[in-house]
Amino acid sequence: MIQILYSFLLVEKQFSLVTLPETPTKEKRFAYSLYLDTLVLMLKVAESIGRRGGDKPLEETRFIKRLKSDDTIKSQLARYRMAPFPFEGIVESIADKVKESAVYKNYLKDRKENKFGVDSTVWNDIYNLVISRDAEVNQIISRRENFTLKAVDRTVEFLNETFTNFMASQDGGSEAISALHQSLDKARELYFRLLWLPVELTDMQERRLDDRRHKLLVTQEDLNPNLKFVDNSLVKAIRECEAIRNFIEKEKISWEREDRVMMDNLLKSIVDSDIYRSYMDNPVETPKEDCELWRNIIRRIVFNNEHFLETLEDKSVFWNDDLDTIGTFVLKSFRKFEEGASADAVLDKYKDEEDARFGDELVKAVLKNKDTYRGYIDEAVDRSLWESERLAFMDVVIIETALAEMFNFPKIPLNVTLNEYIEIAKNYSSAKSGGFVNGILGKIISHLQKEGVLLKK
Repeated sequence: MIQILYSFLLVEKQFSLVTLPETPTKEKRFAYSLYLDTLVLMLKVAESIGRRGGDKPLEETRFIKRLKSDDTIKSQLARYRMAPFPFEGIVESIADKVKESAVYKNYLKDRKENKFGVDSTVWNDIYNLVISRDAEVNQIISRRENFTLKAVDRTVEFLNETFTNFMASQDGGSEAISALHQSLDKARELYFRLLWLPVELTDMQERRLDDRRHKLLVTQEDLNPNLKFVDNSLVKAIRECEAIRNFIEKEKISWEREDRVMMDNLLKSIVDSDIYRSYMDNPVETPKEDCELWRNIIRRIVFNNEHFLETLEDKSVFWNDDLDTIGTFVLKSFRKFEEGASADAVLDKYKDEEDARFGDELVKAVLKNKDTYRGYIDEAVDRSLWESERLAFMDVVIIETALAEMFNFPKIPLNVTLNEYIEIAKNYSSAKSGGFVNGILGKIISHLQKEGVLLKK
């Protein structure tokens, strides 16, 4: 998930306002001035619409947050602290009309249902369906110096370009979630592939033993081979498991067909190993011994085989990073087979419904609140030691994701989240990132707890 967020946030199109055209005419100056004033009007309307408990739904939208952080808008607001704002007298009137509009009511409904991307189009709709059609707004515009209908049309073009730019900057959201689902589906495939791997390797060895029986010059060992490996009880249980077999057949999976060279190399590494020899020489034949063989093969041979790891990388960009986690799940399934619980040996994709929603909700929380979280990071950075603009972007993404988990998943203890993301930083960022992430998160947590913003202990 961290890698997916990193990739999408790194290339996310940045939101920006339209700039004043070069060598502007009177018409273009009028249009641009009206454009900026209309954006300021939206800010003031957003600030004016409140609900019980101090909630200001429109002020919390990403579009308004982006406007507030824009230097051009900041300059415009500073200007109107010294001079009258042209739309000042109708801000409350426009706010009332927005509150009564279907656009606002639908927005509140979607917001309550926590729909992703709910604020992506709301201001586009408010402008086009409420503000641009308002008689008072148009009356004030018509009295401005150098007013022409053509200039107003150009203002509308500027605003629609801004809304398009903003919505394009949101595109990474749905794509990030889609990539997350793809990653989880591929992780599930890897799980079944690893479960099936012993079956294919056993079948290959059985065919080799059979070929030796039919060669011209046979030895006694060729005629009477030790069949302990091919008769392994774990492999038989996996082969007979309907859930595994159905998945393999449905997805048409065959390690040997897909990469015969790798499988030959892997089987040779197994047969030549001390693990294999020790198992074959041991007269004890129990489900425990059979499972222990494959646990050792998976952990010590398969996961360290260069050809196998290269094959994984070729098949999916996700698999090498997933290998340790999915390998743990595979070993748990081996344990269930060993205990005779074949019906429950295949682990569910998700632990429960909450677990199934976790990834989507965490990605949404990061993308929805990343500007706020970045603000916390910037405030926590010691500027005598670091420039916030030059922080490793992976560290920023890790901290933002940790904050999203802290704020949005109350059941996860604070120390669990903190420890988890420190470990992620150690594995995915620089050598010093673990300590850096620990220090910044600790500072943010302490500050937010004192302010009463973060209630979790």
